[in-house]
Parts: sequence; structure tokens; C-alpha cells
Amino acid sequence: MSKIGVFICHCGENISATVDCERVAKSASEMEGVAFATDYKYMCSDPGQSLIKNAIREHHLDGVVVGSCSPRMHEPTFRRACSEAGLNPYLCEIANLREHVSWVHEKGEATTLKAIDIVKGVVEKVRRNKALNAIEVPITKKALVIGGGIAGIQASLDIANCGQKVILIEKGPSIGGHMSQLSETFPTLDCSQCILTPRMVEVAQHPNITLYTYAELDKLDGFIGNFKATIRLKAKSVDYNKCTGCGLCTTKCPQKKIPSEFNEGLGLRTAIFTPFPQAVPNKPAIDKEHCNYYQKGKCKVCQKFCPTGAIEYDKPDEFITEDIGAVIVTTGFNVLKTDFFPEYGYGKYKDVITGLQFERLASASGPTLGEIRRPSDGQIPKKIVFISCCGSRDPAKGIPYCSKICCMYTAKHAMLYQHKVHDGESTIFYMDVRAGGKNYEEFVRRAVEEDHVNYVRGRVARVYEKNGKLIVKGVDTLLSAKPVEIEADMVVLATAGVANKGAEELAQKMHISYDPYHFFAEAHPKLKPVETNTAGIFLAGACQSPKDIPETVASASGAAVKAVSLLSQPTLVREPIVAVVNRCAPPMFSTCVGCFMCETICPYNAIEHEEIKDRRTGKVIKTVAKINPGLCQGCGTCVSFCRSKSIDIQGYTNEEMFAEVTALLNK
Repeated sequence: MSKIGVFICHCGENISATVDCERVAKSASEMEGVAFATDYKYMCSDPGQSLIKNAIREHHLDGVVVGSCSPRMHEPTFRRACSEAGLNPYLCEIANLREHVSWVHEKGEATTLKAIDIVKGVVEKVRRNKALNAIEVPITKKALVIGGGIAGIQASLDIANCGQKVILIEKGPSIGGHMSQLSETFPTLDCSQCILTPRMVEVAQHPNITLYTYAELDKLDGFIGNFKATIRLKAKSVDYNKCTGCGLCTTKCPQKKIPSEFNEGLGLRTAIFTPFPQAVPNKPAIDKEHCNYYQKGKCKVCQKFCPTGAIEYDKPDEFITEDIGAVIVTTGFNVLKTDFFPEYGYGKYKDVITGLQFERLASASGPTLGEIRRPSDGQIPKKIVFISCCGSRDPAKGIPYCSKICCMYTAKHAMLYQHKVHDGESTIFYMDVRAGGKNYEEFVRRAVEEDHVNYVRGRVARVYEKNGKLIVKGVDTLLSAKPVEIEADMVVLATAGVANKGAEELAQKMHISYDPYHFFAEAHPKLKPVETNTAGIFLAGACQSPKDIPETVASASGAAVKAVSLLSQPTLVREPIVAVVNRCAPPMFSTCVGCFMCETICPYNAIEHEEIKDRRTGKVIKTVAKINPGLCQGCGTCVSFCRSKSIDIQGYTNEEMFAEVTALLNK
């Protein structure tokens, strides 16, 4: 016979205002299998938990039902109390009388009767519950960080400083990301390189960090705490163990007119190159697409002049496999190019540039050494128009979201221009100014009031070239949609922030979700902002959505804390609410027929094959499904798809759920 205790919480007045809690407790005491029932004003409080513990000991209860608020809020609290009293925590269940009854019904007889019915159903379930034990999974004490921008740098350093090993991979030849391309940062106008470069060097020198540049994730297998990552190390054609970074090869290379990716096409580089002077590692790599040797089979000038013999033309890509405990994805974002916009010339006007190109013009390490000059003729522009929301908040272009950073960096660009060209005139066309961060609104006001930037509220309909000038045609909506036409020397587009190319493919490799715009999706936007639906994989930075630097750094540290909290445990202890395939006596062994339909629909790749062998001969008798408890998230999809009804969810078996439903129907 079951000996179940029922504890009804008033939840202050949240429940008792519409439900007669004393009557619910009295009715529960008369239910089959209930040995004790009571009510209390705050069951989650310390006296309330003591009441549960004492009842378990005095009445030797073998099951507990708490009628209270949502199990999402206090189920761990009550299960912990049961555990402290010597009862298996998974023999405690919550009857949700707040969200399912009191908050959705008026006070009355029917409301109390519904509460009694819900308690009765949960009592019947608890009568059939089985004691479960938490699952322990071994953990590999190493983290993998994918992406070497400011988010990846911050996350790697935070984890490494906690004493854990980190592998940081970056697909480009240097870490730094977009932040290394910036001139100054808002709202303080600090030099971007001055902030970032010391952290880049710290990453390269940290004993707990292994850095791989020119590297990509090829494959990720396994589960939380026990991932196996295959990393592709793309051939740089330079042996970094021999290379001293002297730069002689870059000065001798005959291919000198290749558009520089770091300078957004405004400067030139050689075929063997270091992306920028502060690059980490500060050693060159060969661009095979433009190298004379790889394209024509002759040259080898860099090999001839290299004093250490570091050039290796025939070196192939390498693949290494690493055991990983946690993964942090920090792959960042990109911005649309000017050729995306037909109304602004499809990129055919050299003096219509993106915000990132303007950053390179304003940077002291840029192609113009910090002077603002027109790309077309090298002249200093006397009149610049900045256009906000180019592509952003534009459903017609397939990008309905706000890119978040554009309002601020456009104000910064206008300020930098005014600081460098004192007699210049800058105009910003905007939809709305969204300055939502600390000191952001003050920064925008400073641009208007101190630097005399002209803000025009309205969208630009067209930009075209006439007599060497760029004609910008728009409207001012604050002046009754009055047409505005400006003759500008340069136009800067604040283009939309978009997901990196290949983000969808990477998400599929790691089995994580992504949104319609190919940004990676977090498990919950408020409660789990840096976690994914795949346990052990975390997100940080602008790979989730466009973010500014402070928010990126904050999310990177948040993801690092999640990873460290996982890696610092001796083993991973997790809920045993997972699917199991039934087993039975020979000769059947299991009712599973081995169709593996469950394998095809499992979103977490938790279904494995298990061979049942004859103990004497070793011959395979039957192959059945087996569920990896480390991967399974207990979603129950396999249960609904199993044609032979061979799979159950522990804690929510078919028997338990049927008993609960039957109790509600048999009033």
C-alpha cells in the first residue's frame, strides 16, 4: 500500500484567494493511498519545508504531492527537502494549483473542485512513480572556443584564468575580429587597438590557451562533457616554428595589388601577407588564390629570400581530433556590402562606402593613415552624408530586425569626421535614434550639440552621381515630408549586420538551432541567454544577433562562467528524466524491433545501436536502439514515434500518465 503525503500551499493569497485550500487538503486525505494531508500558508518557506520533512519521517511516506505554484519555480526546492528527509527526490511531484487553477478561474465551487481533481491525478501518478537516480557523466576538462574576435578572446581568457584548458580556433590568419578593424569605440572614443591588442597578445602567451589560426571546425561528435572535435588546420604554406615574422617575404612578393580584406578593399596587400601590423600571430600566410606559384606553377620568390627556410608550398591541410568538455561559439557577424543596394548605385560609385570602410579610413593603421579621403581621387571630402538603417528594419529586403549598433557608430563616424576635417559638413539621415546603452544618449547629444552634426529624420530614396558629386535625395519627415537634396562628396552607408557566411552549415555540424536570418538561437532569450538547446554548447557575441562591444564582452564572460561551472565538476550530475528502451528476458531481450525510426527523428542524436550477443558464441542475436543518457533531453519525441511502444520516459512512463488521466476521468 502506498503512503503518500499531500501538502497544499496557500501561496500567500495567490491560491487561497480563489481555492479553498483546507477543503482540498481534507479531500486529499480521503484519497486512496494518501496517509497524510495538510495545508500551509507558505509551503516553500523554511517552516513549510520542515513540515514536509517531519511528515516524511513520522508517517514513513513513500511519496509526496505538493499542491502549489508551477514546478518550474519550486520543484527543485521540494525535491531537495524530500531528499534531506531520506525520500528519493523523484517520488515528489508538484500539482500546479496556481497557474492551472487560481490564476485562470474566479473564486467558486468549480475552482476548488478542479484543484481537487488535479491533486487526485498527481496522487495516482506518484503511486506508480519509481525511484530514480541522477545521471553522472564524466567530463573532459577542456573547452573549445570557435571564433577569435573580442567575444572569443574574452571567453578564452576567462576560462583559462579559472585554470581550465582552452582551444581557440579562428578561420582567418589572425585573431581580433571586426574590433581590430575599428578606429575608435563609442561612447568613450577609446582607441580600439589600444584596448584589444594587449588581450590578443595575452591569448597567444597564456599557458592554458592553445591557439589555432587558419582553422575551422570540421566535425563535432559526442555529448555534453564528452565532445570529440575534428579541427581542420588549413595549410598556411609557412612553417610557424621556423618563421621569425621578419616580413622580408612580404616585401619581395611580386603580387602587390591584391585588395586587402582587412582594409575592406580600400588598400592593397601581397600574396604572402600578414593581415595588419598588430596581428596575432604576427607571421604571414600565403593566399593560394593569388599566389603565382599556386596559379602558374612558377615564382617561389618568397622561398628564395626566406632566411629560415620556413616556406612550405606542398604542405597539405591537417586534421586533428580533440576531446572537449564544453564548446563556446563566438563566430561573430558581418555587414552588407554596398552592392546590395540598387537605390545607392549597386556598388558602382567608389565614394559610396560602408561604415566598416569608413572605420579603415579613420584608422591610423588604415590605407590613408587616418586621413579621411575619397576612394575615387584621394581628395578630402568637404561634405559627407551618413545614411542609417541601410537594409535594417526593411522587410522588403528581407531584414526586418534592427541592427542595434548603427545609430551609435554613425554618430561616432560623424564626430570623427568633424574632428579630422574641421571645415567639413556632415549630415545623418535616420529613421529613429536608438541610443539604449550606458552614456549612449549623451554621446549622440554631444554629436549634435558640440560637433554640430545635422540630423535629418527621413529615408534616402536614391543616390546618384552628377558632375563629380553624389546627389542624395530624401525627405525630412519632421518638416511634413519636405524633399531634401544634398550634393555630397562622400556617402557612408550604415549597412545591416548579418550572420556570417557558413553559419547555417556550422549550426548543422554542431546540432544547434538558428533563426530565419541564420543567427544562432539561444535556449531561452531571458533565462538561458548564452545556452543552446544542445547541452554543453554555449553562445556569445554577435553570432546570436548584432551586438555592441560591451554587450559582446558581457555575453562572452557569461558563456565562460557556464563553461567553467561545467568543467570544474568532477562529473556532470543531471536529471534522470530521459528516454529508455525496455529490456526483457530472453529470447526476446527487448520489444524493440530495430526499425530505428526513433534515430531519424531524435533532435539530439541520442539514439545509438546496441548489439545483443550470445554469451557463448559472441554471435549477434539482435540489434536494438539504445539511448545515450548524456545526450537525451527527455523531449519524448521518440516515445511518440516508436511503433512497438518500446520506449518510455523515466518519470513520465505510459503507465504513470495513463493513471493520471484516468483519475481525472473517473470522478
